[in-house]
Amino acid sequence: MWDFLFAMYFVYIIYSAIWDKYYIGSCDNLDVRIQQYNSGKNISTSHGVPWVLKHIEVFETRSKAITRELEIKKKKSRKYVEWLIGTAV
Repeated sequence: MWDFLFAMYFVYIIYSAIWDKYYIGSCDNLDVRIQQYNSGKNISTSHGVPWVLKHIEVFETRSKAITRELEIKKKKSRKYVEWLIGTAV
């Protein structure tokens, strides 16, 4: 009944070994989102299956998650992404 009070939003980084590429995104249901990537439902990422979750950040609002997602993407830096993954606790 009060689940909306505890909503969480995620910024995630997934990796495709086939493409040797990282993908950064945000969502409110991480399990479903990863399943969508690995089932080939996303045309832009379907050829990179399997995608492996490498990094997660949790936020209280969608706005904060999107802001963080864009912050990471604007860096356009694989080194930064790998640094984030390497510093995760």
